[in-house]
Amino acid sequence: MRVLLREGRFLARDRGAVLWIALAFLLSVAATGFGIAEVREQRATIAELLIEDAKDRTNALEGQEDWGGAAYAAFHLTYAPPSHFAFAALGQRDTAPWLHRVRMLSLESQIHEADTKNADFGLIGRFDFAFLAAAIAPLLLILLLHDLRAAERVAGRHDLLVATAGKPSRLWLPRAALRFVGLALALLLPFWVGAAVEGAALTKVAAGSALVIGGLAIWCLIIEAVGRIQATPPVLLAALVGIWLALALLGPAIARAAIEAQTPVPDGAEILMLQREAVNDAWDLPKEATMRPFLAAHPEWQSLGQVTKPFEWKWYYAFQFVGDQKAAPVVQAYRQGRIARDRAAGMAAFLSPTSLVERGFERLAQTDTAAMIAYEDAVRAYHAELRAFHYPMLFRDPSYDPAVFAGLPDYTPPQ
Repeated sequence: MRVLLREGRFLARDRGAVLWIALAFLLSVAATGFGIAEVREQRATIAELLIEDAKDRTNALEGQEDWGGAAYAAFHLTYAPPSHFAFAALGQRDTAPWLHRVRMLSLESQIHEADTKNADFGLIGRFDFAFLAAAIAPLLLILLLHDLRAAERVAGRHDLLVATAGKPSRLWLPRAALRFVGLALALLLPFWVGAAVEGAALTKVAAGSALVIGGLAIWCLIIEAVGRIQATPPVLLAALVGIWLALALLGPAIARAAIEAQTPVPDGAEILMLQREAVNDAWDLPKEATMRPFLAAHPEWQSLGQVTKPFEWKWYYAFQFVGDQKAAPVVQAYRQGRIARDRAAGMAAFLSPTSLVERGFERLAQTDTAAMIAYEDAVRAYHAELRAFHYPMLFRDPSYDPAVFAGLPDYTPPQ
């Protein structure tokens, strides 16, 4: 205890160390506050759009006179709400769409209309708590610990201090541990407050805290190994910053470029154009060319599948479905490519403590690639429910009754 008290007094007199710890606290407050503000804005946007979406759909349905026109006019909001832990790691929510308004038209063009670039798995991201803990905190730890031994060597006190302590570990371990704990607490205290404000699960908060401490511990070992080199503090600092640049920035960027080159993924724009071309071409094809593949996928409508008029709504929505069918191979390649890239990025993350910590936070926050794909799958499942609701009216064509739309399926976000 006396050793810790002595090192505490020594730390309090070290203005540089106090400055770095205070900076870590301020950055943590900023990152946590930004994350909370962002997810609350997203929740408010969803709540507002849900109200507007319901009003818009009611107004659209009021002016309709047949089943096909009503299905065409009605939009339905789908969304992926941020989790209670998302404030800590915005992850893929910063680049991938997390809400769509869909209707009975072909779905893939609606999903990919706002996603026309290659899938991005993001090894490092924007400034949120995850980025702070993964990328910035190690640099602050380097600034705190790089000269523990070297400064004493330069001052000529190193050998005397070691001899007085008896064992080197009795001298350096408490000094390093106190700075390590000070930095960890400066980072975690605002994070814990933010988690309490957001109502995050204790298990996730504990796991996130473990990621922060574990990531710092890895860097502490790196600093310890480099600090044993007989060199001046500036040389050690330059070496450690170089290692930080390699592991935190250059390594992830190189891995990202290599994975993108090794695992090509179709453009969202390619899916969009392919599906739209299929739908536009259907206008000029014989009706049977559309109805045949549609009825093969929906044999329950075989007896009502004949199209005898120049235009029938059931034919119109059939070629919307067939357009999605034609785009399905590219959609599947897009989906599998993203999963393969994400899996490769997960393997590459073991070479970078920064990537490992940030990906861990994204998984806890449900803001990783898997969560975004789950949202897209939820949209597809909901669109299938809409089709199942509308097809009986489109094929059987009973008398138009707007009251039927009270039974429209509700969208359920992914859990």
